[in-house]
Amino acid sequence: MPQELEFERPIIELEQRLKDLKALSEERSIDLSREITAISAKIQALKEEIFRTLEPWQVTQIARHVDRPSTRDYLEFLCNGTFMELHGDRHFADDTALVTGLARIGDRSVAIIGHQKGHDTNENLFRNFGMPHPEGYRKSQRLLKLAEHYRRPVIVFIDTPGAFPGIGAEERGQSEAIARSIREMSRTKVPIICIIIGEGGSGGALAIGVGDRVFMLENSVYSVISAEGCAAILWKDAAKSKEAASAMRIRAADLLSFGIIDGIIPEPLGGAHRDPEVTAKAIRATIDLHLPELLAFSTMDLVEHRYMKYRSMGKFKDQQEVEDA
Repeated sequence: MPQELEFERPIIELEQRLKDLKALSEERSIDLSREITAISAKIQALKEEIFRTLEPWQVTQIARHVDRPSTRDYLEFLCNGTFMELHGDRHFADDTALVTGLARIGDRSVAIIGHQKGHDTNENLFRNFGMPHPEGYRKSQRLLKLAEHYRRPVIVFIDTPGAFPGIGAEERGQSEAIARSIREMSRTKVPIICIIIGEGGSGGALAIGVGDRVFMLENSVYSVISAEGCAAILWKDAAKSKEAASAMRIRAADLLSFGIIDGIIPEPLGGAHRDPEVTAKAIRATIDLHLPELLAFSTMDLVEHRYMKYRSMGKFKDQQEVEDA
């Protein structure tokens, strides 16, 4: 793997050893099948041991992996070449950190919104590391109106460290664009399914994260702030990111237990980047399962249920409960 994560090192070393044994067996016509089988079994056992007991900071590292599939990677598997990207917010510019368009998933016509990261330095610079400017969120609002007009359900892919915090973005109304995007999603009269495929960071993620169903890939994260940002605020030390990640409860299982998301989509052992096609099939299965249920709602019921979904999040104690405790 181009990007080696520290906790994966024992696996990578064994995989290299297995590769060398296979090459030696072919070059010298030596029967090393017993050794190859033994190492293969050891690799599988080690993967099970490591990836089934990941800590929050390790999950964060997988969610940020440079080879982790992006929105456009998944669209190649899901849409069979039918995705037609729509550019620009009709006010300022086209934001490459956020892609929108129309497509077909199976026999259904859908609208697509998704953050877009890169897989190398040049692509990340072009995509602004998946951090949208205000024009990106205004582009997504334009797509929502189009989807509503043509009665197309909306599929959203979330993967961003957060909205871009630069001076230019602030001058062009970043916070207003995020707030308006949340408002428009909350009252859009077509079904919305949101899937967090990597990082769900802060308002940059929530701006396109108001859905009738919200799912997370198994090794994705969702939080109000990055682990580094939290550590810098609480401990004045970004090096405490590992502790911050644990404290914030940012994993999919945590968010499901809090009622913030509606389900977890499984990934191949080791992360989505090890088999993007298998992950895309799991995403497709989730869409196929839940979209018909949402399409059965009337427009009024759909919007009302979406409102109540977010209105009911969180647990509160009144003053008397606090005093009794």
